[in-house]
Amino acid sequence: MNVAEWILVAILSITLLVFLIVGIVLIVKLIGLTKEAQKVVEKGQDIADNANGIVNNVKGMTSIGGTVEMFVDKYINPKLKEKIKENKAKEK
Repeated sequence: MNVAEWILVAILSITLLVFLIVGIVLIVKLIGLTKEAQKVVEKGQDIADNANGIVNNVKGMTSIGGTVEMFVDKYINPKLKEKIKENKAKEK
C-alpha cells in the first residue's frame, strides 16, 4: 500500500471511531430520556386520576342530584328505617 491509501484508511478509521463513540453516547442519553419521559407520564396519569376524583366530588356536592341524594341519605333514610322497624314490630 502506498501512502495515499494509508492516509485514507486512517481517516476512515478515525471517522468510524468518532461516529461509534457519538452513537454510543447518543443511545445512552436516549435511554435516560425515555426513563424520564416514563416518570412524567406516570405523574401525569396520577394527576389525571386525582383530577377526576376531585371533579366527581365537586359535582356531587354542587349538583341538585348530589344535594338531594345527600339529603335523602342523611334525613329520610333513617326515618324510613325507623318506620319499617315499627311496621315489622306491629306485624309480629
